[in-house]
Amino acid sequence: MRSGDEARGKKTAMEGTLASAVAITDQKRKIEQYKLILSSVISAASSDMHQAKRLIDHLVSDDVPLFVSRQVLLIFAQELGSLHHDTQKEIAHYALAQVQPRVVSFEDQLHAHLICCLENFVNSSPSLWLLPLAYGRKGSRVKVLAFREKLAELYESERQWSKAAQMLSGIDLDSGIRIDDAKKLAKCVKIATLYLEDDDSVNAEAFVNKASFLVGNSQHEAISLQYKVCYARILDLKRKFLEAALRYYDISQIEKRHISDEVVDEDALEQTLSAAVTCTILAAAGPQRSRVLATLYKDERCTKLKIYPILQKVYLERILRKPEIDAFAEGLKPHQKAFLPDNFTVLDRAMIEHNLLSASKLYTNISFEELGALLGIAPQKAEKIASRMIYEDRMRGSIDQVEAVIHFEDDTEELQQWDQQIVGLCQALNDILESMGRKGIAIPV
Repeated sequence: MRSGDEARGKKTAMEGTLASAVAITDQKRKIEQYKLILSSVISAASSDMHQAKRLIDHLVSDDVPLFVSRQVLLIFAQELGSLHHDTQKEIAHYALAQVQPRVVSFEDQLHAHLICCLENFVNSSPSLWLLPLAYGRKGSRVKVLAFREKLAELYESERQWSKAAQMLSGIDLDSGIRIDDAKKLAKCVKIATLYLEDDDSVNAEAFVNKASFLVGNSQHEAISLQYKVCYARILDLKRKFLEAALRYYDISQIEKRHISDEVVDEDALEQTLSAAVTCTILAAAGPQRSRVLATLYKDERCTKLKIYPILQKVYLERILRKPEIDAFAEGLKPHQKAFLPDNFTVLDRAMIEHNLLSASKLYTNISFEELGALLGIAPQKAEKIASRMIYEDRMRGSIDQVEAVIHFEDDTEELQQWDQQIVGLCQALNDILESMGRKGIAIPV
């Protein structure tokens, strides 16, 4: 009962004090009176924040002239730094919420000081909090930009990747602030990288697309390399595996070991090469995949990779068994094992198509029943996958639905014809050289 009476007494006293300040007509004396009130409120804020909030409400009301309220609130913002962090945070949030609708009236100076106060809090506080902050007027945008960057660093340190990206993406790179193209590019790549840490390819792609308009003129090799990595990872996440593999492989071939002020890590290049192999194995089986497999298989660096044994078997078109597939699956990322609409995983689909293509090299024809048993799936599904691969020119063959048999077409004859043409060309060239020798014509070496 006594505490209730005490609270009402404080409230009544506060209202009386504010009313007496309103009654003062001399602006200088009025400001001095509010300074005294503010000093009292700050002293008691740790134990009684209601008075601080009441003073804020009063200062932004029509009872106080704009000239007075602006100066007093500026002092209020500066004095907040002396309070306990939690108290400082709550009052600063409340002040921003009340001042924000009137930010144009209070002008940039007040808004910037409130942000400065909150920035000081972030610099010294281990905890994070969200800032209900709009840009306000142009003069405070630079302050907001620096503040957002600071918050993004703190979120990143706590591995809250998407929150860090969202904080940076709130910066209007096309606003009145002068930001050169190099910094815009770096910012877009940084945001994309943060989103990719949470496997958010949609938001990451939006910023990579923005960066694509700037990267062509960039002289900063390290940022350009980061852009390439982001682009490859986005293709990977979108399951455009063959395109991703080519991008990864291109990055893995970087010869420089020092780019700008950064050192190119050998382990990172090896991981990129491994990613190229993984994406190629997961890509849709067919001639294009076979060409990339050949390139990777002939690259001596791949022999050192942990996944080289499965690369070798895939390249040699051998049928992969479950233990081998399970071992390969251990190194895959979640999106590479995600379920597709037909209830197969991405890995399942890739392995089934590979084994089907390998079977086409071993058999002249095979029944749906036998093919299903070979692939470990229902005969109807085996037929459906085979028909799609034939339709997309990824496998040569035809389907006899009456007999429930798939007939495979062999490419051996075409390859033999190609070999014969090469032999014929070489023989013709040899005849020309011999003829030139008999006539005494010098043959350039």
